Amino acid sequence: MVKRARLIYNPVSGHEIMERNVAGVLSVLEDAGYESSTFRTRPQEGSTEAEAARVAEAGFDLIVAAGGDGTINEVVNGIAGLPKRPMLGIIPVGTTNDYARALKIPREDPVGAAKVIAKGEHIGVDIGRANDTYFVNIAGGGNMMDLTYEVQSDVKSALGYLAYLLKGAEMLPRMRPIPMHLAYDDGEYDGEASMFFLSLTNSVGGLETIAPDAVLGDGQFTLMIVKTANLVEIVQLLTMVLTGGRHVNDDRIIYTQTRHLDVAAPHGEQLKVNLDGEYGGDAPMHFVNLKQHIQAFANVADIPDEAIATQEAKKKLIETARTLKDPDQQVNSDNQQ
Repeated sequence: MVKRARLIYNPVSGHEIMERNVAGVLSVLEDAGYESSTFRTRPQEGSTEAEAARVAEAGFDLIVAAGGDGTINEVVNGIAGLPKRPMLGIIPVGTTNDYARALKIPREDPVGAAKVIAKGEHIGVDIGRANDTYFVNIAGGGNMMDLTYEVQSDVKSALGYLAYLLKGAEMLPRMRPIPMHLAYDDGEYDGEASMFFLSLTNSVGGLETIAPDAVLGDGQFTLMIVKTANLVEIVQLLTMVLTGGRHVNDDRIIYTQTRHLDVAAPHGEQLKVNLDGEYGGDAPMHFVNLKQHIQAFANVADIPDEAIATQEAKKKLIETARTLKDPDQQVNSDNQQ
């Protein structure tokens, strides 16, 4: 039976790199046994989610999301609520490409990323749900998260991660704490904080030290609550992040793992919630981790053992991928049993 793949790509991501590589990507997918077609994302709100849902309901085996983390988010929002979901492939050509970084997929190399799909290695990845919306990598709220809204898209395209650093330096002097009520698996926090933050991977804003012990597919968010809004202390904490993730044991931070989080902002305060770098609504909001909800292609062999849910699962995935590429290996294995 012929497998079908739909390439959903953002034509303006990464200085329009995908427009120049569509043919190469399709060639790799065709060689891997997929009957492939394309969809260019459109500016109309919801069009990418609608296309992803349509393709999934039509029985396609694979959706390849080509763009930045926002494109991946839109594709996942199109399929995550369905009972049957296609495999997810990722071709990262955005600004930070955090999700691809965690899955060890080549960035700004569309053909190289397509070859990861062709290898056949995949893992079950957790997806976050915030009320009725889904996210793939991060969620958070508070003044420290607001910088993602304030960096214009054209500046992000021109400067990349540097744009966030410059905006963060500009915002630090006007940082203030916000009253929050946060209820998570092992406790509650009721007080002022400059940020709460949930992560599904160890790659956040181009850094792998903000949530250094995040594990793919373990069914847990990494939760961080930054209690201080003092400028000097914020700078100290950022320094700890950049020098090996030492912030995780600091008393000014609550750092833990949880499957659920309830967020409320008392006293009539507005608490905007960020989902994968975009405005996702205001608290109150309920978050839940959907364990291994989607199967995503990844460079499994390059993911450190401690960053994937079980080492045995990792070994099995790699062996299965090798068997699929070499049918004779399966025959020899069967003969030995």
